[in-house]
Amino acid sequence: MSYYITDPCIGTKDTACVDVCPVDCIHPRKDEAAFLAATILFIDPDECIDCGACVPACPVLAIYAEDDVPESQRAFVQINEVWYKDPTEAEKLIGEYITSAPDQMALDPKDRAAAHGK
Repeated sequence: MSYYITDPCIGTKDTACVDVCPVDCIHPRKDEAAFLAATILFIDPDECIDCGACVPACPVLAIYAEDDVPESQRAFVQINEVWYKDPTEAEKLIGEYITSAPDQMALDPKDRAAAHGK
């Protein structure tokens, strides 16, 4: 099992989760070249040790354990996995998600989390 970052991270990209991760599996970090171009942060499922430290650290409640990702956010499981192979393709998928959910994306990030049940 891994953890996944969902749509409340869009427009936030807060790195509190990065700071508490004991295995440095959340990317891109502020000191990585990809940080500015990334729309959200991503958790490397191969490096994640499933400790859950990132969940309470996220100020917009965007992080879920794999089994707890709401149905409306399941696209972010695939997007996360794609990012580690092809960041450009992942950003394209995020753009498609944003376009397909204008009402959701118009909400404040914390309100987005509440809208999908967290």
